[in-house]
Amino acid sequence: MSDFMPGIELSRAFYHEVVAPLVPAIPHSAALVGPGSEVLEFDTARSADHDWGPRVLLFVPGEQVAEVEARVLAGLPERFRGLPTVFPYHGRTRAGVRVCEPGAWLREHLGFDPRAGMSLLDWLSAPWQRLAEVTRGEVFHDGLGAMEAARAALRWYPEDVWRYVLACQWRRIAQEEPFPGRCGEVGDELGSAVVGARLAREVMRLALLLRRRYPPYAKWLGSALARLPGSAELGECLGSAVAARSWRDREERLAGAYARLAALQNRTALAARLDEGVRAFHDRPFKVIGGDRFAEALLASVSDPAIRALPMAGCVDQLSDSTEVLVESGRARALTAAALGLTA
Repeated sequence: MSDFMPGIELSRAFYHEVVAPLVPAIPHSAALVGPGSEVLEFDTARSADHDWGPRVLLFVPGEQVAEVEARVLAGLPERFRGLPTVFPYHGRTRAGVRVCEPGAWLREHLGFDPRAGMSLLDWLSAPWQRLAEVTRGEVFHDGLGAMEAARAALRWYPEDVWRYVLACQWRRIAQEEPFPGRCGEVGDELGSAVVGARLAREVMRLALLLRRRYPPYAKWLGSALARLPGSAELGECLGSAVAARSWRDREERLAGAYARLAALQNRTALAARLDEGVRAFHDRPFKVIGGDRFAEALLASVSDPAIRALPMAGCVDQLSDSTEVLVESGRARALTAAALGLTA
């Protein structure tokens, strides 16, 4: 589809040409944030087959939501740039303009309003995908000053929280890094390949976190890494590791990826500089980076005693692969609090 217009461009035009003229005298903010591949700019023509179209979140004070919603719905044209302005979205048919109060939307999406300040539990219970959905996308107009304030608060972890999350990600690698070789040594190439792929995912997430990017969910993880400046060699190592037919080749490619991660961490200067070379796993002939070395160095540089006292469990994405289910059910916060011994 050669005439495909990325959703963020479509929605920007929709706001300026259609939505803004319907609310000329009403203080408001308008944005494309929240769920949707177009928010992270990963949409293609394929994305247009569901939950896709001209969309705008229109934020107004709570007492004006009903009035503004009625005005906008009455004034919307049936189509914009040849696309319907009312379409199925996440299981419901609704207009491409959603009107809401900013605090209510933030609490619905994150479980808290970041403009009121954020606790340690807020940071650790918010899934990476949700954080990306609020901080990416685009604010088309911010007459209320609401969205830019929220996005600024969420832009990135405080440094000690960042060190803790990175340390827990290194720990995830440390727990399994000798296993591709150990599985292969006993003839279990399938097991080695499965563990190798798991490690590749953890490496990708760590690379993004080291570069201050919230890792997206599985569908877009590889795309996000590919867009990371300077990631080409790391991507080649991981691609070769996943495609490897023997455990020795798999281990060699993973070792190359680990060394690049170690160099990347050293460049951040978040912790003491460590040797970037791979080594044998104790007295066994398996190549590892020693992920725990990097985890311990990061924790040693944490100054907040509350963070230093946390168990090495991590944020909600490091605790569970079902973060979206947990958020929808309201259990992400409870799970994180219980795992880390924090007050919900």
